[in-house]
Parts: sequence; structure tokens; C-alpha cells
Amino acid sequence: MTKKSNLTANSMTAFARVQGDNSLGTYAWELRSVNHRYLETQFKLPDKLKVLEPALRERMRNALARGKVECNLYFKANDSEQGFIVNEEKVAALMAAAQQLNEKKSDIAPLSSYEVLQWPGVLQAIELNIEAISESLLESFDNALLKLAEARNAEGQRMTDVICEKLDQVDDLTNQVKLNMPQILAEHQKRLEERLAQLSVDIDHDRLAQEIVMLAQKVDVAEELDRLVAHTAEVRDTLAKDEPCGRRLDFLMQELNREANTLGSKSIATDSSQGAINLKVLIEQMREQVQNIE
Repeated sequence: MTKKSNLTANSMTAFARVQGDNSLGTYAWELRSVNHRYLETQFKLPDKLKVLEPALRERMRNALARGKVECNLYFKANDSEQGFIVNEEKVAALMAAAQQLNEKKSDIAPLSSYEVLQWPGVLQAIELNIEAISESLLESFDNALLKLAEARNAEGQRMTDVICEKLDQVDDLTNQVKLNMPQILAEHQKRLEERLAQLSVDIDHDRLAQEIVMLAQKVDVAEELDRLVAHTAEVRDTLAKDEPCGRRLDFLMQELNREANTLGSKSIATDSSQGAINLKVLIEQMREQVQNIE
């Protein structure tokens, strides 16, 4: 079981839904968030409510730093707010005009109700009172944003626990390679001496000692190991900050991978080569988690 960390970063992947009603109808907000390099927002609102979009964008910018967020608003007006109304002034003007024509020419057929309703401007759809519902819609949107943030935080906690577990394993591997290096060098020197003995050549022990020193310098990975430890500590420090940290963590993953590559290139033994490979596997597993962190 993964040990729970006291560090927390926010995920960019989450979903939230808030529904309710007001004086004019029922509504539901749905927010979906996935990972993205920057903050990208997409709104799908009923045409009559698109006027709310600037205020919604401002609220989202204040609440989130990164992620691609899709926002949908579903709204169904009450029966009393649906349908049409008749423009009485238009009808009166139209009927007056028809009366004038009838007085001049009696054989003109009278206007039917259908014909009157077909006249432009006579039949008008009931307009929503946006001001009457905007406050409740914006308030419920704030609640949806809060739920989204809570979901991103919960998912971020899970990812943080995974990253911290991998960091502990990286530290363990790094320490093991450090402890093994003296033995690795000693065994390499022993193998070199045995090969020289098999060739039946005189050994210049001073020259051999110099070669061993040069080899030790060439394969010295103390600096890489120290940087690995420093980078894992910095990852923990970054996760502990109460601010978006995904970009910084991504950079640190690159640095960790760079040190693991160098460690592998300097390897002269199976143990250290396998250690470098295991480090790269752990770093890649962390990087996959980091890609979703805000």
C-alpha cells in the first residue's frame, strides 16, 4: 500500500457537476479538466446566456493556473418562460391597414389569424430576463469551480503519494550504487591484474596504479549521485509549496534523467548498469505523473 504523503500538488484532470434551479428554470454546470501546458478554456452556453462568458472566464482564470477546461451549461426554462407573445401594436396596425384596403375594394378576402401571425414582428419569443438569473448562475458556477478544484486536489494527492514513493526508491538506489562503488572498482582492478597475468607480461605496478587511478576518475559517479539526491530533495521541496508546480517538476524530471544517463554511461559493472536502468524506469514513472500536475 502506498504511504500517504503530507505533500500535495493539484492534478489537471478532474470533473465536476452542479445543478439547481432559479425563478426562470433549471440548470446544470459540467466542468471537465485535462492536462495542458497552459490554461485553455472552452465554453458551451445557450445562445441567450453567452453574455455571461466574460465573467465566467475571469472566474476560471482566478481559480486555475493550468489545464484544458471544457465548461457546459445546460438550461431549461420553466413553461411560463417558454413560448411566444403577440405584439398587440403590430396586430392593430396590420388590421387597420387591412380595413383601409377593404374600404377601397370590397372583394379583398379578410386576413386569417394564421396570416396575421406570419407577419414579421407580430409573433415574438419570450425573452429570458438574464439579469434575474445571472447572479444565481454565476454563484452556482463558483460552486462548480470549487468542486473541480477539490477533485483536482484529491487526484493530485494520489499522484503526489506515487511520486514520493518513487523518490524514496530513487534515493535507495542512489545510496546502494554509492555503497557499491568501492567494491566495483576493487573487482575491476582484480580482473585487470588477472588478465595481465594471463598474458605473461611483466607488470609495472606503478603504471598499473596510475591506470587504476585514472580509471577511478573516469568512472567516478560521486558527483552524479550527489546531484540525484539533491534533485529528489528539490522535488519534495517543490511539492511542498502551495502553488502550481507542474512545470518546475517537469524540468526536475529532465535533470534526474540526465544524471541517470550519465551514471549509465560511466558504468563498468552489471550492478551499476542495472542501477542506472532502474533509476530511469522510476524517473519515467514519475514523469508520467508529473505531466498531469498543475
